[in-house]
Amino acid sequence: MPDAASYGDPPGGDTLGNIARIRGLALPNLARLGLGNIKPLAGIGPVERPAGAYGRCALASPGKDTTTGHWEMAGILLDQPFPLYPRGFPPEIMQEFERRIGRGSLGNKAASGTEIIQELGAEHMRTGSPIVYTSADSVFQVAAHEEVIPLWELYKICETAREILHPPHEVGRVIARPFTGAAGHFTRTVNRHDYAVPPPAGMLLDRLEERHVLVHSVGKIFDVFLGRGIAESAKTRNNADGMAKTLEAMETVASGLIFVNLVDFDQQFGHRNDIAGYGAALEEFDAWLPSFENALGAGDLAIFTADHGCDPTVAGTDHTREYVPLLAAGPKRAAGVNLGRRASLADIGQTVAENFGARLGHGASFLDQIL
Repeated sequence: MPDAASYGDPPGGDTLGNIARIRGLALPNLARLGLGNIKPLAGIGPVERPAGAYGRCALASPGKDTTTGHWEMAGILLDQPFPLYPRGFPPEIMQEFERRIGRGSLGNKAASGTEIIQELGAEHMRTGSPIVYTSADSVFQVAAHEEVIPLWELYKICETAREILHPPHEVGRVIARPFTGAAGHFTRTVNRHDYAVPPPAGMLLDRLEERHVLVHSVGKIFDVFLGRGIAESAKTRNNADGMAKTLEAMETVASGLIFVNLVDFDQQFGHRNDIAGYGAALEEFDAWLPSFENALGAGDLAIFTADHGCDPTVAGTDHTREYVPLLAAGPKRAAGVNLGRRASLADIGQTVAENFGARLGHGASFLDQIL
């Protein structure tokens, strides 16, 4: 986006474009839907008759993190970004945190979650002090070995951190990051738990709940929205698990919204500058698309997008502030419609809201264009 530099982005951030140029991408199904019609990519040009509607969304809110992007999709536009702590959290926060939990702490820096447990895991096991770190997101993360600090205590520690981190230090999420194993072989477990800032009232999931529309979430959607308006949810281990659980949900949800987040693109590859892994994950998703499309009912609509960029090819491991792709498809949906450059991710939420007879405070629906 034009303002990317003001968010600390290095020049040239272009997640899809750079991966396609450097690694090469084989995405025939996304191309068929119109991915190359949004913007030609190396090896993925526009098709004459796209099977889906296509466009791109700007991020209207300040920031480029998970909570900001997901909230905007649900019709919430922020006035100011969530705070970031690239140099660690200030002494007054850490002193209060350690006093309240009755333990010291280790780390207090921006770091990769897998790397910091290898770096400090042995000391954590010796001292019993939890590892505190942050990332490119507005997060306060607490890592602890499940045999040193049991899950119930780790969760209580994170609840305490959530209470302490009020404005101006109100980070988007506090995250419990339990791990197991021995020194040199520590691995994170599936018992992660997020403690998000409560979303403002009136967002998409609230409006759907008011109209008794069932919402089924897959992945970390439940945590990002604190479960608000979500009737059913499924946690996931990785992209493959998320895709499998999406198909399972499609078999049981007759009517409503299935809201899915696939974690690996960002968590496993974007932040780790893994260009090859990112490309392979995109191709795995593309290969899965036919089974997803076959599971769509006659009246179903599928919308594909992202919450922000995370270019693995540029300097640093931060998110990148980019326009995100927008594809919409379904058995009875208008194909080949150019949805253009949308002013906000809230346009997606407004489209979903209108479909179910609701209305949000932000966003311009494109439902009429694709029906």
